[in-house]
Amino acid sequence: MTLLPANEELDLQLLKRPVEDVLAGFLAVKRARNTASRLPDLTTALRDFVMAGGKRLRPVLTLVGWHAAGAHGAPSTVHHLAASLELFHAFALIHDDVMDRSDTRRGQPTIHRTFAQQHTGPGTAHAAERFGEGAAILVGDLALVWSDELLHAGHPTPAQLDNVLPLLAEMRSEVAFGQFLDLEAGGTTHHSVETALNVIRYKTAKYTIERPLHLGAALAGAGHTTLEQLSAYAIPLGEAFQLRDDLLGVFGDPATTGKPALDDLREGKATVLIALALERAHPAQAATLRHYLGNPALTEDQAHAARRIITATGADLFVEEMITERYEQALFSLRKAPFAVPAVQALSRLADSAVRRHT
Repeated sequence: MTLLPANEELDLQLLKRPVEDVLAGFLAVKRARNTASRLPDLTTALRDFVMAGGKRLRPVLTLVGWHAAGAHGAPSTVHHLAASLELFHAFALIHDDVMDRSDTRRGQPTIHRTFAQQHTGPGTAHAAERFGEGAAILVGDLALVWSDELLHAGHPTPAQLDNVLPLLAEMRSEVAFGQFLDLEAGGTTHHSVETALNVIRYKTAKYTIERPLHLGAALAGAGHTTLEQLSAYAIPLGEAFQLRDDLLGVFGDPATTGKPALDDLREGKATVLIALALERAHPAQAATLRHYLGNPALTEDQAHAARRIITATGADLFVEEMITERYEQALFSLRKAPFAVPAVQALSRLADSAVRRHT
């Protein structure tokens, strides 16, 4: 079943609506069923986190991938697949915030901070922190388990599951590998640009762009050639997306990004931006920047000084060039792909929003 004539535009905002409905309905049922002691706290926390907003980029890409491959099959099935990816993404974000010890997400306290504040048991602030982290891990685990349940609630056919499940397993493994690479490189100021790009490919390019497109296309019965054509677009765009994210992590406005512009510097996040700045800095600049990076007590004044060093090296401008180069590569690949016109137009608009965003 194809939902659109070949010449009709895909409205990206409209694509989200049935996914939002599936998520809201599924989480409402889960919360209503979990009436024992503290269980509503976990389900409410997950519901509030998932429904608080977010770009829904992965669900939208799943639906666009489905259309790119012909939109074969029941729309409800792809809506459930897309919604399941948003639950998986909630799992990844919640655990990532615990590992990074982040205070906010989307302008709100992170799950582990919220539970720590609610801790009523005896003990120290450390006990509250441990409780918050443990509760957040469990909320993330619920999101992971329920993402599988939500996928199957869309009643995919055996053939669709045969196409989708291997790709889903690959995506989940890649996220774990990418997270470990990021964890391993974090806190050190001696990572290379190559190392940082490797983290991007695993943690973002494949997970954020490539696999959602693959999964939607696979659900529609796409073959290997179609998946390769989607990859040619997705990998450079995913790298550009993360490079933009890294710039926003240091230079973004917290009022629009929803995340403090101190977090990446305090964490000493192993980004291409920082690797380039350290490579290009003269010894005194590099020593000062290394002193600031990874300092959990970094002040706004120190962060401002770190930003001045980064801009003095021209690292930010070079990252902008890298974003443009990858954006153009993605669009070149897209122009060569034999996808339906509405899908090509949608992917082109998504590329624009991914690299030109301010949040």
